[in-house]
Amino acid sequence: MNTADSQETTQVLVVEDEAVLRLTFAQFLKNKGYAAVTAADYGEAMECIRQQTFDVIVTDILLPGKNGVDLLRTIREEGMRCPVIMITGEPNVETAAEAVRLGAFDYISKPVKGDTLTRTVRLALESKRLGEERDAYAARASQYHRELNAIFNSVRDGLITVDADMRIRQVNQAGMEILGIEEGVEGQPFQEFLPGELQPAQQALEKTLRTHEPVQDTRVEFCLRRKGERVVMVNTAPLVGEHNTFTGAVLTLRDVTRLVRLEQQLEESQQYRDMIGKSAKMREIFTLIEELADTDSTVLICGESGTGKELVAAAIHHASGRARGPFVRVNCAALSENILESELFGHVKGAFTGAVRDRAGRFEAAHKGTLLLDEIGDISPRLQLRLLRVLQEGEFERVGDSSPVKSDVRILASTNRSLEEKIHEGEFRQDLYYRLNVIRLELPPLRERREDIPLLVDHFCRRFNRAFKKEITGVAPETMSVFMDYSWPGNIRELENCMERAFIICHEPAILPRHLPPEIVGGGHTSRADVSFHVSHRDDGGTSRQQILNVLEQTDWNIAKSARLLGVARNTLYQRMRNLRISRPRQ
Repeated sequence: MNTADSQETTQVLVVEDEAVLRLTFAQFLKNKGYAAVTAADYGEAMECIRQQTFDVIVTDILLPGKNGVDLLRTIREEGMRCPVIMITGEPNVETAAEAVRLGAFDYISKPVKGDTLTRTVRLALESKRLGEERDAYAARASQYHRELNAIFNSVRDGLITVDADMRIRQVNQAGMEILGIEEGVEGQPFQEFLPGELQPAQQALEKTLRTHEPVQDTRVEFCLRRKGERVVMVNTAPLVGEHNTFTGAVLTLRDVTRLVRLEQQLEESQQYRDMIGKSAKMREIFTLIEELADTDSTVLICGESGTGKELVAAAIHHASGRARGPFVRVNCAALSENILESELFGHVKGAFTGAVRDRAGRFEAAHKGTLLLDEIGDISPRLQLRLLRVLQEGEFERVGDSSPVKSDVRILASTNRSLEEKIHEGEFRQDLYYRLNVIRLELPPLRERREDIPLLVDHFCRRFNRAFKKEITGVAPETMSVFMDYSWPGNIRELENCMERAFIICHEPAILPRHLPPEIVGGGHTSRADVSFHVSHRDDGGTSRQQILNVLEQTDWNIAKSARLLGVARNTLYQRMRNLRISRPRQ
């Protein structure tokens, strides 16, 4: 629209009681292309105003009846915002002051020249246009601010913005709930509202304010009086204003308490006392141990060396009603027949050469508790007979004594040999076997429970990090592949020894294949189809950042699936992602 078109649509009301001046003023305006409407007094002016909308009103102050100031007052009271230009032949300070107070745009004295009137009208229109633009901008800004506040408070993560002096600018609803703070903290020092355990969050924010760089994924645990223990992931980022000026920082708090608790529950479901496993066979063993808690039945624990038979025996004892009594273990394979007999049943002074005093045996030491006969298949036929009597009659005699001693002991036995074969070969009593084999518990070798290997590796990492005061994050993916392929003839004990050796010689963030014994890296491999990706490069001392990213993208950032593909536990994957600063890209 050109200027002429704009002026023709501009409506100007001229209020003047003198007819000649009224027509003259109207003609001045029409000559400049404005549409002019005239009125002789207050009444006519109000009638015109009610019939149409005017862009500018020009009125004489001195009118018959109600004057121009009264007209201005009515216009403002009714909410009309068009500019009003006052004209008078008799300037009066009091009248002028009242007109200005009521918001008159300008004040023109008679005689009025044409160019003065049209110029003042043009300036009034320009002022009106600017005012409308300002109001529209303010309305848009107000709407934008309301929408931004709605978005700010709808975010489920806690958001806290601070200025360069670390004073709080704004906190969203989630942030107040997570930190347990009330409204009205804007302008207050940030550190005054933090629980003491949230010091790492303050340090992350201070670092961002100091370096203008973000700090990512800091895990913080703290306690709120009303909500108890909380775990949050803290991220910080700089705030940048116009012309890239640094204005402060934003702190993001993601409450991961529920996720952590779920992971802890999952860990607990994968661990029974000191035993670790999520495989179906291990879960069956955990269930059976619970079922044995209320009985004193004899249990025969079978399994290869290193499968954890002693741990199972200890778990049975601690789950039973004898948990407050002693748990005593005897390695039957490590002692000669005579020494073992004395160890089991005790002896009296003079029973044999060297018996200089009475000595209680393991049966007496285990009174009211549990006795584990480890490697029971290696005891002699004579001791088998003596043991059978204890099981049948509940009593025994010390070596060199004929007085019976009552036995209140639960018997657990373990073996890494086939007792059936020893019976067939005449090396083990069948009747004793039946007494021992009331409940049979078969421990699977590690090669038959490979899904438990990542859990065991994590367990040993935590243990040896504490023991050696190191901060090794875990094993590299290629190392885990070696573990998953190896046959583990020595079972869990061999894995434990392997991890201990690796921790001793490893001085890098993660354990690599070169830290393992040569026989494990080079032998006992089986095929494995569930890991088919290739390590493109290494960084951070062997931990493959690119490989982890590839797997995360492959699984659409599903942590559980990614951990399974990488052959690590989820906690290990989270730790490695934090160390390598891996976070999911924002959509």
